[in-house]
Amino acid sequence: TGSSDPYCIVKIDDEAIIRTATVWKTLSPFWGEEYEVQLQPGFHSLSIYVMDEDALSRDDIIGKVCITRDMLAEHPKGYSGWMSLSEVDPDEEVQGEIHLRVEVLGSRGSRRLRCSVLEAR
Repeated sequence: TGSSDPYCIVKIDDEAIIRTATVWKTLSPFWGEEYEVQLQPGFHSLSIYVMDEDALSRDDIIGKVCITRDMLAEHPKGYSGWMSLSEVDPDEEVQGEIHLRVEVLGSRGSRRLRCSVLEAR
């Protein structure tokens, strides 16, 4: 139909911790959602999967972005900007970007991750 019903799943070290709202019938969703979660000391990566909700079958994965602990260390004041989606299935072509704001708060003993899932295109 030329549109999707997108939502995002946010995973920390492959554990799903957040699911955004679904934005119906669009290729340019706006979520504007902000989350704050406790980070484990051994944290390695944050992955955000952009999904297409499908009432009649399994939801499709549109693409994903992955932000590693090292990438966050390179941006001590946090990262904000558009990131290109990459494919999850090597046989699928992926086009699109997601606008995120991610920052690590606190000290070594009590670190939190603030993640804002803003929009996609």
